[in-house]
Amino acid sequence: MSQIDLKIGPKIRAFRRQLGLQANKLAEDLSISPSYLNLIESGKRKIDGDLLLNVCEKLNIQLSDLTSKTDINLQNTISEILDDSLFEDLDILGPEVKDLVSTNPKIGKAIVRLGDILKKKDHELISKIEKISGKIVDNRKNSFPGEVVVDFFQENKNYFPKLEEFANKVFNKIQKNNRTRYLSLCDYLLSEYSITVKDVIPDENKPFSKIYNKNKKELLLSDYSSIETKKLHAASQVAQMGAIKDVEYYLTKFSFPSEESKKLTKVALLNYCGAAILMPYKLFHSECKKLKYDLELLQNTFATSFEQVAHRVTCLQDPKLPGIPFHFLRVDMAGNISKRFSLSGIDIPRYGGACPRWNVYTAFTTPGVLHTAVSKMNNGEKYVCIAKTVEKGIGRFGQSKNVLSIGLGCEAKYAKDFIYTENMNINDKSTEIPIGVSCRTCDRLDCSQRAFPPLHKKFDVDLNSRGVSVYVSDDKS
Repeated sequence: MSQIDLKIGPKIRAFRRQLGLQANKLAEDLSISPSYLNLIESGKRKIDGDLLLNVCEKLNIQLSDLTSKTDINLQNTISEILDDSLFEDLDILGPEVKDLVSTNPKIGKAIVRLGDILKKKDHELISKIEKISGKIVDNRKNSFPGEVVVDFFQENKNYFPKLEEFANKVFNKIQKNNRTRYLSLCDYLLSEYSITVKDVIPDENKPFSKIYNKNKKELLLSDYSSIETKKLHAASQVAQMGAIKDVEYYLTKFSFPSEESKKLTKVALLNYCGAAILMPYKLFHSECKKLKYDLELLQNTFATSFEQVAHRVTCLQDPKLPGIPFHFLRVDMAGNISKRFSLSGIDIPRYGGACPRWNVYTAFTTPGVLHTAVSKMNNGEKYVCIAKTVEKGIGRFGQSKNVLSIGLGCEAKYAKDFIYTENMNINDKSTEIPIGVSCRTCDRLDCSQRAFPPLHKKFDVDLNSRGVSVYVSDDKS
C-alpha cells in the first residue's frame, strides 16, 4: 500500500491515550522508534498502509475509526459556531479551525457543546423578550436536545443490534400480510401486554398523535394519523414494553448534557425499534438489494411511508450484512432541518439551513415528484441525491397539512447499486450541481445564491464592481 496522507496522527494518539497505553510501549509493539511515533502522532510524518493496519490491530480499532470523515463535519460545525458576532473581533479563519480539529478533536467537540448551550440560552432569552413584548424578535429557534439525538445516532452509526434482535423475534410472531400488520400488532399488544389499542378522533382543542394510559392499559391513536404512522406507534409501544432494558443499555453508553435530551433519545430508539419490527433487518436488506433501493417499491412492499423507508435504509449497518452508507435529512419550507444523519460523508449543517442548491429544497417546487441529482461538493466529492416532499397526517377537510421534504443520498461510487442512477451519466460534468454545506462555510465564489459572505475570506464592499453576488466582488469571482 502506498503512503496515505490523512492527518490521522492525532487520532492515533487519542485512541492510544484512551487505552492508557504509553507511547514507548506502542512504538515497541510496532517495531518503530518512539521519536518516529511522536512525529506520526504530531502529524509531521505520513504513515504507510502496512503500518496503519498494524496500528489498528494494536489499538483494537477499525481502519474506518481513523479515516472517517467525522472531523470534516466537526470542522464545519465549529465554523458555524464561530460565525457568531461574539467572536467577530478574533478573525478566526477556516485553516485555523481545521488545525484545531485535526490536532485536538475532543476540544473541538467541547466547543460544539458550549456552542449549543450558548445558542440555547440566547434563544431562551429571545423567547422571554418575545413573550413580554408580544413581538417576534427571532424566528430561527433550534431544538438543541434534537441535536444531541443526532450526535447519539451518529456515534452509533444508526445501528443497534440488540434492538434489531428483539424486533426480529416480534416480527416472527406477527408475520401476516404487510397491509394487515396493524391488526397483528394490536392483537400482539393485547395478548402479550394486555394493552388495548383504540382509534379515536381527538377533541378539536386537544390534538394528539398517541396517548398511552398506563393505568387503563390503553393506547389511544389519533384517526388523523395515517395507517403507516399508526403501525409505527403500535410497534414502538411493543418496543417500550419489551425492549426497554435494551434501550436503557444504549443510553448508558452516552453522556447526555440534559435529561430532556436523554428522554428524546429514548423516544428515538423506541421508534427505531418500531421501524425494525415493521421492516426486519435481513428481509429488508434482501429487498433493498433486489430492488436496488427503489424507495417507492419498498414502501409498497412493506406498506410503510416514504419517510419510514428512507429512514430505515440508513440503519443497514450490520458489519456482516451492510447496506449502502446513506445520508438522510428532513426539512420544511422555511429551510429548518428537523432530522439529519450522515454516513455518506456529506456534511449537514448543525445550525440553520443547508445550501439552497440541494435538491431537498428544490423538491418543494414540484410536490410529490421524486427529484434526482448528482451533487458535487467544493472538495470535489460527488453524491447521488434524491428528494421528495411528503404530507404529514390526514386531517379533516379544510385543514392545511404539514409538507416536508425528505432527502437521501450516497457517494457516487455506489451508483451502480442505486436504482435512481440508471438514467443518469454520473461522469457527465455538465449535469453536476455544485453545492456547499451552508453559505457561511462554503468557499464557492461563483454562486449567485450566496446569502452570506464566506468565512474563509474577508468581506468588503466595492461600490464600483460586483460579482455574481453582492458578497463577492468582481475581481474575486
